[in-house]
Amino acid sequence: MPGGRLTYQDRRRIAEGLAEGLTYTEIAMRLDRPISTISREVIRNGGAGGYQADRAHQATEGRARRRKPTPAPAPPAATDAHGRDPEAVHELEEQFTAMMIGTGLPRMTARVLTCLYLTDSGSLTAAELVQRLQVSPASISKAIGELEQQELIRRERDPRRRRDRYVVDDDAWFRGWLASARQNAMLADFACQGARTLGATTPAGTRLRDVGEFFEHVGHHMIQAAEQWRQAHAARRTTDGWYGEARHRKP
Repeated sequence: MPGGRLTYQDRRRIAEGLAEGLTYTEIAMRLDRPISTISREVIRNGGAGGYQADRAHQATEGRARRRKPTPAPAPPAATDAHGRDPEAVHELEEQFTAMMIGTGLPRMTARVLTCLYLTDSGSLTAAELVQRLQVSPASISKAIGELEQQELIRRERDPRRRRDRYVVDDDAWFRGWLASARQNAMLADFACQGARTLGATTPAGTRLRDVGEFFEHVGHHMIQAAEQWRQAHAARRTTDGWYGEARHRKP
């Protein structure tokens, strides 16, 4: 697989692929490049609907001129403590981050969430995040605030170090999903009130009434589906835990 930066011709081919309706995977195969390289390039330069080769190439050259030189990182070990390939892990990090950006998270927020999820402990302090991501404490603080607001992470106090630790756990997406459901409920209430203000039989009132009914329906089923998943997940973990303990008790 070729390395190095994307050329202008590469960007032309990316734009052509997007115009043809190809996926990032198909474009990556056409260029013999990692999928993360393609997704990062497109997301950074206007998204699938606004990507232009000329503009993307000019923007990249401009960033390269402004970029300050940074110390070269130490060469990675052949494998980590679990025998994982560092290059494969890095590729996973890039893909995970690109996916989170695609859901609407800002880039730094997505990087912090990815870092927490792909850390075996599932928890890091702000100082550890600064060190791992090589960014400013202010950037980490802002990203943490956004993730806490969406309830995708939680904060724990480390009494030994007198620092907060930021944690992703089994309920992280459950809490985030419920937070989204609450937003839908708020939208539903607002739309229904707006419909009454405008008059339920007027075109604008009917439109808002339909919006309210949609978000009320979706929000209800979101909560119902999340609760069903939580119950099934808890039952499965209980069963797996019992089975694992039983295996260890065998003579």
